[in-house]
Amino acid sequence: MEVTASMVKELRERTGAGMMDCKSVLVETSGDIEKAIELLREKGLAKAAKKAGRVASQGLVNLAFSADGKAAAAIEVNSETDFVAKNEEFIEFVKVLADKALEASSDDLEAFMALPYKEEGTVQDALNNKIARIGENMNVRRFTRFATPGVVYAGYTHGNGKIGVIIGFETEATYDEISVLGKDVAMQVASMNPQFIDETSIDPEYIESEKKILVQQALNEGKPADIVEKMVTGRLKKELKETCLIEQKFVKNGDVSVCQYIDDSAKAIGKPIKVVEMIRYEVGEGIEKKEENFAEEVAKQMNN
Repeated sequence: MEVTASMVKELRERTGAGMMDCKSVLVETSGDIEKAIELLREKGLAKAAKKAGRVASQGLVNLAFSADGKAAAAIEVNSETDFVAKNEEFIEFVKVLADKALEASSDDLEAFMALPYKEEGTVQDALNNKIARIGENMNVRRFTRFATPGVVYAGYTHGNGKIGVIIGFETEATYDEISVLGKDVAMQVASMNPQFIDETSIDPEYIESEKKILVQQALNEGKPADIVEKMVTGRLKKELKETCLIEQKFVKNGDVSVCQYIDDSAKAIGKPIKVVEMIRYEVGEGIEKKEENFAEEVAKQMNN
């Protein structure tokens, strides 16, 4: 019986095994899906499906840069436990994926998962193989690639891959010239987690929403309506200073703002420098984590 692409797809969805493994067992079982599933289980290649329901909220963020700093990529790959996130095989896997993200033609995750990975088939196949071998659910959660003309990128990774930051500078300076500045500003973002680069990059809807909240707060405090507007303007300006990168106090020197630090660095280099892009990945942010008793977790691992 001819093994079709739709049969391989169905088997992959039902077992989580790699594409080449699915095709191989389908050929071996003459296209019998149920027998193919049994064979995959016997070979230990269907473990990925068992693990798929578990919450993967640990993991690593990795960054990759071109030699000239004109392209950069950030990727987050999740695991269930921090123990696996420190596994050398997992660390190397994430590093290779970061390099692949740097070479990707788009930020499309589905297309990325279909890219070839060494002799293992696709990135998805390699991921499934890792899940089967290591015994934990894992997933490639997200990645972003940067390569804007006229922009030079620098970055910083904090906490052994728990936070990763990429900053894009519009400048004629080389990567070597802005490398120290770039790392400092990226560290600022890792530490202070600004939401915007500057006021011009803030969504007007965000400002209106914040303004409404501040107005209501002032009214709840019993402030007279005629001075509320003035109060809110002041409070909003203060809040925006805290949430905009270049307005923040520079963490390495609280006497200057990030904007002043960048301007001083640009003068020293002799070339204009402007922050135009920024991304901050923190492992597990936004993922609902399951609270579990430690003893129960150990027992569960022992029973796998």
